[in-house]
Amino acid sequence: MLIKERAMDSNTIWRTIDEQRGQLAALLETLEPRQWSTPSLCPAWTVRDVAAHLTLAQASRTELAVAALKAGFRFDVMIRQMALADTADPPSIIARLRAMAGSRRRPPMTKEIDPLMDVLVHTQDICVPLGIDRPMPTDAAVAVAERLWHMKFPFAPQRDLPGYRFVATDADFAVGPDWGALREAPIHDIVMMFARRLDVPDSEPEPDDA
Repeated sequence: MLIKERAMDSNTIWRTIDEQRGQLAALLETLEPRQWSTPSLCPAWTVRDVAAHLTLAQASRTELAVAALKAGFRFDVMIRQMALADTADPPSIIARLRAMAGSRRRPPMTKEIDPLMDVLVHTQDICVPLGIDRPMPTDAAVAVAERLWHMKFPFAPQRDLPGYRFVATDADFAVGPDWGALREAPIHDIVMMFARRLDVPDSEPEPDDA
């Protein structure tokens, strides 16, 4: 089933990115030292690693080219190596995250929506293991879910989750074939399913007996 992408305009995207980065920086300031070493939702990455990764959106083309060469041009390996090679301490990471305000720099061959996707998903990678409830802005989550749905790399929901129809219970969002197995969920959860952070429920919830 094809859907029309309801893209956010450029200014709204970058304003939301700035807001989300600023809010994440404020949250990171409240963490205890032990929380920075907590395993995140990203396999083998700690909270510190994820936070450091988010600041690498400001890396120069030269830095990215060198990192790609070291990783043998394997995207996932490059991203992991860059995050782990960054030894910045928490105060430095927070300062760098705040300093990104107003910047529209993004990695080559990415869309404007991609940094928004990164900050929304990686904020959850940090918050969920720490037991912190962090809502996603609805309009931003819808735009990110639609971006994820149409991606083929590094996520590919249409390939990986065939035969489902996803419908948000709290937003105007529905994708997948009309005949697909219906999965209704908050838009936050749909984003996390598409980003492979949350499993698709095995079956629809049983109706209440009342």
